[in-house]
Amino acid sequence: MKKGLLFLFGLVFSSSLLAQESQQLSFEKYMLWVEEFHPIAIQADLNLRLGQMEVRKARGGFDPMLFGNLDKKEFNQATYFEKSEAGVVVPTWMGVELNGTFEQNNGAYLNSESAVPSNGLLTAGAAVNLGQGLILDDRRATLQKAQFYEQATEVERLNFRNELNLEATSAYWKWAAAYENKLVLEEGVRLAEIRFEGVRRSYELGDQAAIDTVEALSQLLNRQYRLQLAELTFFENTQVLNTFLWDDSGSPMFLDADVIPQPLSQFLSVAPEAEDLRTLVGRHPELLLTDFDLASLNVEKRLKTQELLPVVKLKYNFLTETIAEAQLSPLFENNYKWGVSIYTPLLVRKTRGDLGSTKAKIEIKQTGRNLKEQQLRTKLETELNSWKVLNQQVRTLAENVRSLEALLTGETRRFQIGESSLFLVNAREVAAFDSRLTLNDLSAKLYIAYAKARFAAGLGFEAD
Repeated sequence: MKKGLLFLFGLVFSSSLLAQESQQLSFEKYMLWVEEFHPIAIQADLNLRLGQMEVRKARGGFDPMLFGNLDKKEFNQATYFEKSEAGVVVPTWMGVELNGTFEQNNGAYLNSESAVPSNGLLTAGAAVNLGQGLILDDRRATLQKAQFYEQATEVERLNFRNELNLEATSAYWKWAAAYENKLVLEEGVRLAEIRFEGVRRSYELGDQAAIDTVEALSQLLNRQYRLQLAELTFFENTQVLNTFLWDDSGSPMFLDADVIPQPLSQFLSVAPEAEDLRTLVGRHPELLLTDFDLASLNVEKRLKTQELLPVVKLKYNFLTETIAEAQLSPLFENNYKWGVSIYTPLLVRKTRGDLGSTKAKIEIKQTGRNLKEQQLRTKLETELNSWKVLNQQVRTLAENVRSLEALLTGETRRFQIGESSLFLVNAREVAAFDSRLTLNDLSAKLYIAYAKARFAAGLGFEAD
């Protein structure tokens, strides 16, 4: 559906964008174009790569490691020793390191503990932490935090897009209101010109007083001035709208003068789903970002708690001359090498300080999250109430506009039969036009209020 609409929209746009007869740029087509090609929308998508690369980098801590050593000494034409070793170490998610080694050593003065069979010695085994690092170590903590960061980039992408959508929505409806206001004032100028020409001809024929031509001219000049201001406002809003239009090559696009918005009279037929929005606000992107920060801090807390334990590292390897001759036997019966390392600081002050600092950060972040959620809920209620009030105002003012236009029609008929004055007709006309201008502005604000209510709940533009 979205691609189809974008295709249709692409037919409307060209390098000069809508350059023939007047075209209507609907709100939905405009928003789909913004979501597809605006630089911020593209940057938001690219931001996902940062999270993916962080996870890839963290997984690098579990990459198998190849190693090799060669150590040889010759003196006075005698080979004291020649030691060579090659192997692989494979870290695992469970915290166990698997390893395999091949070593070949010889020499006249070779240390006896380095002596191996002439064909070399194969070693295979594992090393495991029984104290610090048994539940969580640096590798696993780094990967978990990278995974939280990757999820956070997805939420940041949504947040960036929501902010862009709100700004783009506001720009469109302000542009639409400016266009509607320009139309109203153009009509006012047209009527004032007709009336001025009629009054002037009547004056020339002796049917109107000279003061009536002054009144008609004053109205015409005033409306021309207001139209000039409206045209300036429309131009400025068009330029703002242009900042949201980009093509698929990343170049800015510009609306031609004959491009028009959809009518403001198409009021929203549905109200914001208040209860649904109140439920969704608890999953607002800004709150989710804080939740990911808390999750990362909790990983850090668990790691620091583990570091309070002593380091107890157990290593065990079985030995064989060749793989073909390798025989499994009880762990400590024959052909094996094992060892254990134990150490720990006496006071553990550094780790306890790090742990206390992490706990404090968690409390600060959690307190900030609670405050932010309350602020978002308050903001949502404010926006919902704003939409409700604006909706009532639009309906009230729309009825008032109909009433004022009826009064204008009646006053015009009275003037035509000589029972009214030009002053009263102008007064009725000004009141009707001013109400229409106010209705246009309120209608635009109503659309924007709807978008703000959705944004306060963490939602963006939603195509029909």
